Amino acid sequence: MSTYRLHGFGRSGNTFKVAMFLAAAGLDWEPVFVSVAAGDTRDPAWRAKYNPMGEIPVLETGGRMLTQSGAILMDLAENTGHFAAATPADRAEVLRWILWDNHKFTNYYSMHRLQKAFAPQPPPPEVMTWLKGHAALNLGLLEQHLAGRTWVVGDKPTIADLSLVGYMYYPAAETGFDIKADYPNIAAWSQRVAALPGWKHPYEMLPGGVPTPLR
Repeated sequence: MSTYRLHGFGRSGNTFKVAMFLAAAGLDWEPVFVSVAAGDTRDPAWRAKYNPMGEIPVLETGGRMLTQSGAILMDLAENTGHFAAATPADRAEVLRWILWDNHKFTNYYSMHRLQKAFAPQPPPPEVMTWLKGHAALNLGLLEQHLAGRTWVVGDKPTIADLSLVGYMYYPAAETGFDIKADYPNIAAWSQRVAALPGWKHPYEMLPGGVPTPLR
């Protein structure tokens, strides 16, 4: 059995954040497919064993079940030294960006993608407008921050980069955003992350296949 077992699937950008860390750091890991659509995470037995919150990703290692992508990335950085902040001040900045990512950036962007492409029923147009507006606002903030910068914090890639970039590789047909055309700084930064060792597209790195958007 591998040292790290990552439970999730390719459609989950939050799972992909952790997968990027494990691959780029050259750690011994394997993916474990979890089907949210099939109800795996709602199963009481699954929740009792892996995550009472009923969410992925779950990183299984040494008898521990680590959950929440930001917390997992922090744990991995602290325990392996990979993608860790260089100074205490940088560490505070990394944490600030991860908290913003989980609360704002990934939150609105991924929810817009989910409702646009994968929700069983089309959501009300005003809901989609609201979600897309918030996602666009946050994309603009990150685009501005990356102007003249190579990485989000400091002069090397950190877990802040891996956290924020998790949903940037999914196609515009799913997300409703053309990152390459409309956010050149984010697009260039995403490609720098993609140049890290072991990187693959989330649909190649993680199980579950390539989903077909419903709309």
